[in-house]
Amino acid sequence: MSVTRINKFEAKDGIADSLHGFLRSIVPLIGRSQGCEPCQVLRSRDNPNRFVVIEAWASVSAHEAAVKNISSGEMNEVMHLLASPPSGSYYEP
Repeated sequence: MSVTRINKFEAKDGIADSLHGFLRSIVPLIGRSQGCEPCQVLRSRDNPNRFVVIEAWASVSAHEAAVKNISSGEMNEVMHLLASPPSGSYYEP
């Protein structure tokens, strides 16, 4: 069954453009993952420090396998940009 994963991120003040750039840079990596359907980064119009990454997947297990393709170095790179830990949930039609 297909699922949608919605991930939420909030940048520290003054560095939202850096977080936006990072999130946009990983979209191609995610998009090449087996089982990934469309993936996009959206920035809040009300608060430009807030972002969501919306990913469509063939299954939860396909998403979980793809997460392993993001290196710990890349994750460490983004953590200093965040005002709070990222969050995410799966949604079904």
